[in-house]
Amino acid sequence: MHIDGACHCGKISFTAVIDPARVMVCHCADCQVLSGAPFRAVVAAAMDTLVLRGEPRRYVKVAQSGNPRAQVFCPDCATPLFATAPENPTQVVIRLGCVTQRAELAPSVQIWQQSAMPWLDGLHGVAGSPDQAAFLPAPMPAQLPAKG
Repeated sequence: MHIDGACHCGKISFTAVIDPARVMVCHCADCQVLSGAPFRAVVAAAMDTLVLRGEPRRYVKVAQSGNPRAQVFCPDCATPLFATAPENPTQVVIRLGCVTQRAELAPSVQIWQQSAMPWLDGLHGVAGSPDQAAFLPAPMPAQLPAKG
């Protein structure tokens, strides 16, 4: 499947070819912290199918797996785009949040489940709304419970 995507500000864009049956949800601590979310949805693509427009930034860290991984993101808006081996990569792991076709790409597997948030299974029962109507703002200082 051909996919395309871009960062939030549009400075970096890409196309790639993926197998939609290989979409994963990753619960590792790195994905939680680097995405600012309880998990990250990703899909791998062969490096030679990736066409990148723009100059992203890279941050190299040792992943929970023990492998060094280059985290690639927009230098302006900081949108996470993909991860890859820092040297001679053969594949990229694309972050689904920046993929135009993300609604069509249901995960087929979850990885690093020992790091999954214990409350995820109950999320379907949490009240919500189709827009921002259910947003719960942070309490003002006068509304906070007294320390004691």
